[in-house]
Amino acid sequence: MAVRKPAIVRTKYGSVEGNHENGQYVFKGIPFAAAPVGKQRWQSPKPPEPWHGVRPAFKFGPIAPQNPMLGMEIMADLATTEPQDEDCLYLNIWTPDTKESLRPVMVWIHGGAFIVGSGSQEMFRGNTLTGRGGIVLVTINYRLGALGFMNLKEITQGRIPASGCEGLLDQIAALEWIRENIEAFGGNPDNITVFGESSGAMSIGDLMAMPAAQGKFQKAILESGGAGTVGLLEDGVATAAQFLEILGLKKTDADALYSMTVPQILSAQQKLNAVLHEKDNRITPFQPVVDGDVMPEIPIHAIEKGSAKGIPTLAGTNLDEFKLFNAIDRSFRNMDEESMALRLETIIPPEHLTEVIAAYRRGRRQRGEDTGAGDILTAIQSDYMFRMPVLRLVDAQCRNGQPAFNYLFTWKSPLMKGKFGSCHTLEIGFVFGNYDERFHGADPDADLLSKKMQDAWTAFARSGNPACKSLGAWEPYGDRRNVMVLDKECRIEIAPYEQERLAWNRFEMPVTKPI
Repeated sequence: MAVRKPAIVRTKYGSVEGNHENGQYVFKGIPFAAAPVGKQRWQSPKPPEPWHGVRPAFKFGPIAPQNPMLGMEIMADLATTEPQDEDCLYLNIWTPDTKESLRPVMVWIHGGAFIVGSGSQEMFRGNTLTGRGGIVLVTINYRLGALGFMNLKEITQGRIPASGCEGLLDQIAALEWIRENIEAFGGNPDNITVFGESSGAMSIGDLMAMPAAQGKFQKAILESGGAGTVGLLEDGVATAAQFLEILGLKKTDADALYSMTVPQILSAQQKLNAVLHEKDNRITPFQPVVDGDVMPEIPIHAIEKGSAKGIPTLAGTNLDEFKLFNAIDRSFRNMDEESMALRLETIIPPEHLTEVIAAYRRGRRQRGEDTGAGDILTAIQSDYMFRMPVLRLVDAQCRNGQPAFNYLFTWKSPLMKGKFGSCHTLEIGFVFGNYDERFHGADPDADLLSKKMQDAWTAFARSGNPACKSLGAWEPYGDRRNVMVLDKECRIEIAPYEQERLAWNRFEMPVTKPI
């Protein structure tokens, strides 16, 4: 039970009162933007309204409207208990002390396929990252799904100006609020590191390319996500058209869209998700849209041209990312060579499919790993969606003269006798120091790995270099392709899984469609 030890901090918009919990001060549910409701639905975020007196910051704010996502019960620590509401643009702050200023600031952008998640998930409560690393931690909400990532500008002929990047603009608004106010909470507004996982990391890849985000942060940590999971404008328009068709609305009927209830929007989103999952085996119907304005071009192209110069980058992936998704996919249980090829034809140019499969089978055979159809499919899906975009981002940053570091997380989950391997989301618990015996494993080796990762992440937030006493030296990725393997025994390896990486070099892959 938390001991009552309040702290009052003055922000630009009014004073907030937090409390002392688990050795740190916590401020919950602070609005960083005005509520995006009514005619503000699908609009760019506006500053919050100032308030008088002291605003209590003891409870997390409402989270973005979202449907349940299949498989979330496996990751109990990513659950949330807060109510859902369109009025969801809130952030939370954990700080060792509000009096000592200029600590490194780490801003967490949650994942969840652009359709689920929040900044108040169980994982972040009682975290040990703040205390061990001496940093100020901020977690944020942002609009999700149809409310945050649907382009409506074209299809409504401008009556609704939504670019399909409103969720990203929310993230930028949060960063602006943090830069204006974080010093009062003990943080350094000139030393902000954004870090996130999955669609949170993909969001960071987008921010590294967006003009509106320039100068809003100094460093970036991307866990299981790069800078290519976006939709082209024509795809965004087609998705919006399908959404309106499900609702039975005319393309120009903006008033009807504004009057739709949140349950109606979520219901239509769920139906669209089912259609796309059946058609393309997609997990999510929405992702940020390259609209030519808010997001002028495909993010990885902008980064390769130097849009993220001056931003040290730490990015990596888990070895078996897609085991999480395939474990809950019933159709995966009977995977054979023909079914594998049919799935891969949607993501790999047909003329390259045979050679990519052969490269993966050859590499796995040489390492003594299983080479069945399901094993090959999982490995290719993991690299297509996560590892290859991350390596391309890290490589681009290195070529632009920026310090860029890569990791490969290979610790395996004990769940269901190891069926999940080093799956998607597994590393998050080690970063925040919240991991359980069931999903993550909990023993002295897990404790040590968590401490090493926390030390590396916070060292990077301080200096732009993840080398630290507990983990040792960590050289940038560079031409040698230095990769830090994070496991029971952490070590640098030179160009691991190189045969598989080279298989992707024979064709262009600027956009990674969600699968």
